[in-house]
Amino acid sequence: MDDKQLLETWDIHNRINLYLLEATESTALGSLSASKGRSVGEQFGHIHNVRLMWLKSAAPDLLAGLAKVEKDSALDKKLLRKSLTDSGEAIKTLLNQSVQQGGKIKGFKPHAAAFLGYLISHESHHRGQIILSLKQAGQSLDKKILYGIWEWGVR
Repeated sequence: MDDKQLLETWDIHNRINLYLLEATESTALGSLSASKGRSVGEQFGHIHNVRLMWLKSAAPDLLAGLAKVEKDSALDKKLLRKSLTDSGEAIKTLLNQSVQQGGKIKGFKPHAAAFLGYLISHESHHRGQIILSLKQAGQSLDKKILYGIWEWGVR
């Protein structure tokens, strides 16, 4: 795998998050799963906020212009889109810098490829929670969207 493939994998993954957000009605961002927890909007905000946590640890200079999504802002779809887009670019920069400097991420072991896997696993877990919350709240997504999150070759 070359550096370009690693970065492209991140880009595809981030576009899938944005694809799911776009498919979610603004009115559904407050939906909760049957077990409560975070709302749909808070789940998207959490994805962004965890990215910021890693940036703060590994490359604080990349935090410029980025702000945490607070609970009371998690129903703002435009803010969520901008936050995920911007933090996605910052994570891509972190990945690119780390690959150029030997593949290490400060504060994460063993290497940048594993960090990418960790982020995708974490964020995909929350995508699943988002989809379940929407379903349990009676806001199920269209099958086209549910299949679309798996179409990595076209996202």
